[in-house]
Amino acid sequence: MSRAGYVLVGGRSSRMGRDKAWLPFRGVALGAWVAGTVARAAGQTALVGNPKLYSALGFPVIADLYPGEGPLGGIVTALADSPAEWNLVTACDMPEITAGFLGALFETARTAGADAVVPADPAGRLQPLCAVYHRRSLWTVEAAFARGVRQVAEGLEGLRTVLLPATEVSLFQNVNTPPDWLAYAPG
Repeated sequence: MSRAGYVLVGGRSSRMGRDKAWLPFRGVALGAWVAGTVARAAGQTALVGNPKLYSALGFPVIADLYPGEGPLGGIVTALADSPAEWNLVTACDMPEITAGFLGALFETARTAGADAVVPADPAGRLQPLCAVYHRRSLWTVEAAFARGVRQVAEGLEGLRTVLLPATEVSLFQNVNTPPDWLAYAPG
C-alpha cells in the first residue's frame, strides 16, 4: 500500500489573528511539528499552500490550486499531486495528533475497501481534516468542488467512507483562537 501525507497550511487564520502554521510549538513551528508527525505515519509529507511562504518550514510545498477557497480545495490539490494509493490529509493546527493514531487510519484503509477513512470523535463528529483518502476519491471531491461545494463534509458525499471511532477528543483539538492557543503556547 503506497502512502503519502499532506498538511494544509495557509488558511486565513482570521480568528487567531496570525498564521497558525508559524505558531511556536515544542521548539519548532506548529506546521512543521504536524508535518513531522504526518511524515512518521505516512513515510513522507508535503505541505499544501504557498511555496514562497512555507518552504522555510523544511518540507516540500505543493502550491494550492485553489488559494483562499478553503480546505476542500487543499484536499483536491493533495489528491491531484499524489502518486500514492492512500493519502493522509491533515490541518496544520492539530498539536495533539499522534503518528500512532495516523498509522491506525492507514491500517484501517488497508483492509476497509473504502474511498476514505475518516475519524469520528467521541461525540460522533467527523474529522475529515485528519483523514486518509484513496487517490480515486479525487474525481468525486473535485467534481463537488467544481459545483461550488466548499464545506468539506459535503464534498465527501458519494465516497464510500469508513468511520474510525476515536476515544480521545484531544487528538483533534485544533487551535483557532488565541485562547485555544494558551494551552500550547510557550510560557
